[in-house]
Amino acid sequence: MPSQKSVIVAYIFWLFGGIFGVHHFYLRRDKHAFVWWSTLGGFGIGWLGEIFRIPRYVRDANEDPQHIQALVKRMKHNKKPPFSMNRFTGMLMVSYSWGQMMMLAVPPEEIWGINFRYLNFLVPFVVALGVWTVGNIGRECGSFLWPVLGAYVAYPLRYYIYDESFWFTIMVLVSALAFDTFSKQWRRTPYKRTHFVKRIIVLGVCASLYLSLWVGYLYFHGTITDSDGDEVPVYEALHHFFTSPWWLDVKQCIVDTYQFAQHHGWYEVWKQIIDLSDPKGEQNAYKVLGLGPDASQQEITTKWRQLSRENHPDKAKPELKKEAQERFMDIQKAYELLSSRKHRRHRRNKRDNSDEYGNGQDL
Repeated sequence: MPSQKSVIVAYIFWLFGGIFGVHHFYLRRDKHAFVWWSTLGGFGIGWLGEIFRIPRYVRDANEDPQHIQALVKRMKHNKKPPFSMNRFTGMLMVSYSWGQMMMLAVPPEEIWGINFRYLNFLVPFVVALGVWTVGNIGRECGSFLWPVLGAYVAYPLRYYIYDESFWFTIMVLVSALAFDTFSKQWRRTPYKRTHFVKRIIVLGVCASLYLSLWVGYLYFHGTITDSDGDEVPVYEALHHFFTSPWWLDVKQCIVDTYQFAQHHGWYEVWKQIIDLSDPKGEQNAYKVLGLGPDASQQEITTKWRQLSRENHPDKAKPELKKEAQERFMDIQKAYELLSSRKHRRHRRNKRDNSDEYGNGQDL
């Protein structure tokens, strides 16, 4: 027997993830969850309106005997589900939103010499899909045939009515009416229980398809304003970005890193990264003293004395005294760091040479 759902948990999910449909996913209402995710909780209105419906959703998910008995009574009293303004409005809003996203995702001009405008013939299909998805939420269901026929029958109006919002609204309305009139029926068999992973995969595929519409819209219709105030299409800006000297340098750096790793191993790459990140501040210390990494201890000491004299706080003007003091302290820290590192290396080399000499004597 499936685990029973909690009203309290459902309300918590509704409060903190409701606009993304988390509570509906918890209640195994996956179509409802996807609709809420794609419209941000039914544009916020649907999410707020559910505050009193969640207990009923939980009873339905738990197949509460009294709830099922009342549902059976409604089914016997009504041959088909009665008209619901909430559901019908949801069909209109979701199908309009999805259809607009499909239409906006199609590039208005030829890209790479290809005319993609024939993809506009998928707009009625997406509109019908929105109608069908909302119509199949909960204990009601219906065929996809009638809403898609209604959408395609009304679609040619775009060639006679030039007001886009007008013909688009008519298409959405015809599709929703076709579903509500000819397709809608009771869901008399319960949902088939599916594995959690399968539900995630299905919703992930649907979400990827929907996000691809957003990507198409932003790529083909989006613009970027440059420093001169000129608007540049996103697809042109991306093309110029991938041919820019900066990107070519980064790309070459990635290629060189990969080739280095193939010859020396990724551990050596990691060691190089650690060294370049200067975790002990040695490279910065050389920079403070104005020396290279090959400088000897004598050169370090000479440079330290010179900079200490030049940047001594007592020689600075009163208004620059604080800045000179900070610079003086940086010089002292850099000298101490490099001197201690040089001294440690010298002792380690001396010890290694002694060990090598001792081993040679033993031989």
